[in-house]
Amino acid sequence: MNEINSEALFKPESGVAGAFIETVTHDGILEKIRFKNEDKFNFGFDIVDAIAAKLPDKTAMVHVSNEKEERRLTFEDISKNSSKAANYFKSLGIKKGDHVMLVLKRHYQFWYAITALHKLGAVVIPTTNLLVTEDFIHRFNAGEVSAIVCTADGKTAGYAEEAARTCPGLRTKILVTTNASDGADLLHPECGTPWHDFNKESEAFSDEFPRPEDAACGDDPMLMFFTSGTTAYPKIAVHNYKYPLGHFITAKYWHHVDPDGLHFTISDTGWGKALWGKLYGQWMCEAAIFTYDFNNFEPKDILAMFEKYHITTFCAPPTMYRFIIKLDMKKYDLSALKYATVAGEALNPEVFNRFYEATGLKLMEGFGQTETTLSIANLYGMEPKPGSMGKPTPLYDIDIQLSDGTSAPVGETGEIVIRTSDRVPDGLFAGYYNDEEKTAAAWHDGYYHTGDTAYRDEDGYFWYVGRVDDLIKSAGYRIGPFEIENVIMELPYVVECAVTAQPDETRGQTIKATIVLTEGTEGTPKLKKEILAYVRKHMAAYKWPRIIEFAKELPKTISGKVRRVELK
Repeated sequence: MNEINSEALFKPESGVAGAFIETVTHDGILEKIRFKNEDKFNFGFDIVDAIAAKLPDKTAMVHVSNEKEERRLTFEDISKNSSKAANYFKSLGIKKGDHVMLVLKRHYQFWYAITALHKLGAVVIPTTNLLVTEDFIHRFNAGEVSAIVCTADGKTAGYAEEAARTCPGLRTKILVTTNASDGADLLHPECGTPWHDFNKESEAFSDEFPRPEDAACGDDPMLMFFTSGTTAYPKIAVHNYKYPLGHFITAKYWHHVDPDGLHFTISDTGWGKALWGKLYGQWMCEAAIFTYDFNNFEPKDILAMFEKYHITTFCAPPTMYRFIIKLDMKKYDLSALKYATVAGEALNPEVFNRFYEATGLKLMEGFGQTETTLSIANLYGMEPKPGSMGKPTPLYDIDIQLSDGTSAPVGETGEIVIRTSDRVPDGLFAGYYNDEEKTAAAWHDGYYHTGDTAYRDEDGYFWYVGRVDDLIKSAGYRIGPFEIENVIMELPYVVECAVTAQPDETRGQTIKATIVLTEGTEGTPKLKKEILAYVRKHMAAYKWPRIIEFAKELPKTISGKVRRVELK
């Protein structure tokens, strides 16, 4: 961030966030941001409790269960119930610094529990409910987990119970039941060491939890995320209590949330993206969030929610937009929707154009990692270029770097890096837990190396190319898979596509495209020829795929990212 001499240029943001955040804007466009008092910041007390004191009846969340049961929770509800949960967890021996895993899907109790743990100073580990026994064993041990708060839905708690029997460090097991719970039998005394019942037991505790003198804040560890693991077993990124502040940009200047509206980010709470769009930034902007606790993604159900609940802003990964645009969107009333964003993987221009034709809204793409907050984006007020990530946000000092450490010229591909030699931005992770070697490999010489590659155009927009490991080196050319995928995705019968390298004696590597077709489309030799003909018409010869394969689905991590390593 460039230094600004005039203090008058910075103005406190509105609402309770103004005590910690100051910005410089021009015509509503964010130019610079800085934080104050961040060394004392604790989201549970300074945002949730502060808004509850100021606006107790303001809606914090509209929650719809998988069975379509609706709840409207105010900031006072969140504040009081999180304090109950904090007192409850404390009674079970959970304390500041303990590592607590939350496996709660999109249950409304997740928001009580995570806010409570922030107040207690425990380290939260959000985790997906898709794990099986072996996954839990690894995470319990690698994350040194001492307590788990888990959904009773499905088999998840059963897998966690099996893992717990071999992990003596896990001392406390808490179950959250819903109307659809299958695993509630773990509460019964005959189940060995029974689980605690969150819903029933927490109700007995006080709804007041005063801020302790030694409340966690600043550089204290707050969150640990297991990374997606697209190329290897997940690492554990550690974030401190300043992390939520970095998401103010995410909510106000990227999602462009309306304090009087309703924001819907579709992510499950087991992933970092949920905290990008379902908690920190949105509540710092005093905006309500919408949560639909569905088991299976059905585009028709999602669009019906827009109509019924008048959702004003929306964020989802490209995969979900690809399914949405295949529907007849004119059948749904989307008139309340004012702004839409996309992240999680690179956006195909075809998806951008189809969504714009249907809604008149331009998808505003953003980029970040488990290790960061939103770092590159099309922020409010910018004119997006379809397929571009946008420009670096004012929070991060970002460059595109060649292998020799120099800045890449315009149009040349290099690695996205974040400069940390002058300052470490609030929102950047503190390192990988218990892994100095991997931390040093990614963060050295005054830069955090993202492992993602891109190029920048003459207007300063960044264009995603791929992971460093995904670059294809064929006949002397360095080729990013994404630009080839973009062209193939333009074909109406293509749902998903992944381009990878295959060994080739002559070229070194050759290009392979693995394609998922729309239902009812047959992957015939004739269709392969049609796809190749289309690619040859729209791309330079050195980018043409030499191999085309059809698949029913692409191999993905449990977070939904394509595992290209399995396709190579």
